[in-house]
Amino acid sequence: MRDSSILPACAMLAALLCLSGAAVAQSPAVNPEDAERARAQQERQATQPGNNAPVWRDVRYGEPKVSQVRGRETNVLIQSEGQTWRAARVPMATTGGFAFSLALLGILGFYMWRGPIQLTEPPTGRRIERFTRVQRIVHWTVAIVFTTLGITGLIITFGKNVLLPVFGYTVFSVVAMAAKILHNFVGPVFVVVLPIMIVMFLKSNLFKSYDWPWLKRFGGMMDRTGRSEVPSGKANAGQKILFWLMVVAIGITAAVTGLILDFPNFDQTRQTMQIANGIHMVAGLGGIILLAFHIYLGTVGMRGAYDAMRHGYVDESWARQHHRIWYDDVMSGKASHGGKRVKVIEPGSGAA
Repeated sequence: MRDSSILPACAMLAALLCLSGAAVAQSPAVNPEDAERARAQQERQATQPGNNAPVWRDVRYGEPKVSQVRGRETNVLIQSEGQTWRAARVPMATTGGFAFSLALLGILGFYMWRGPIQLTEPPTGRRIERFTRVQRIVHWTVAIVFTTLGITGLIITFGKNVLLPVFGYTVFSVVAMAAKILHNFVGPVFVVVLPIMIVMFLKSNLFKSYDWPWLKRFGGMMDRTGRSEVPSGKANAGQKILFWLMVVAIGITAAVTGLILDFPNFDQTRQTMQIANGIHMVAGLGGIILLAFHIYLGTVGMRGAYDAMRHGYVDESWARQHHRIWYDDVMSGKASHGGKRVKVIEPGSGAA
């Protein structure tokens, strides 16, 4: 009786041993490196309880592990490239700050040396339409949006080193948060209005054969007498370079990288956003520097330039001196706005 009860127990034990052996055979092989790290951690816990340095050192490697959260990079606790990005961003911002400061000093120096570009002939009173109402609305919309992004971008980039020591933590925290929110929400508006401006001003910014002589002499702008300006079309070669570099190249680059940074829910990786951040910062600083030159020449740098974009009209003497080829086309009826002949208002008519 006793022998009959032992036999089933032995059979059950043999079956369990077979099952456990099969499970071990099917289980993945233990990584020797992981096993060594686990053993080292156990030994450290025995001699130095609470010291988790090996665990965090392993995490710091940035290697993908196991995570219950599904998504790109969710199995990477600490991305080691983040420190590389931070270390590269600091000198980039410093260099950009020096470049921006030198640009402002250059503008100031040029103004002190050259002064505002004046008309060499008295105004005739005859007004020529230079920009339509729609063109001016688009221009000022892009200008306000880009300026807003430029100012808030400068606060985000340099505020910690420039504004914080002056205003303190309380004021700077409010300013920085407002700049961040404004930058993030105004950015998509720039993405919408930028293509409209590019299409609207594309035709007048195509390069022509007469642009090369203008470039060789820099339009005669270095002549302080103002009597050696080189004839140009509606946009001179300098304005065309500014259009293609600042509006098209830098504008599109800043818009694309800005969307990547503004909408991380598109499932882009952290490395993609770090690269986009660097490109966005370089493009933004370059655009701000070019914008500073554009604002200078469009306001105090050249008499009458601001009136062209504010009211849409310029005096006949201004058009003849600064854009002689365009002026001749207007007088001959070749120039047009959207298929319509450019308006010319005689003195005292009061029409617009």
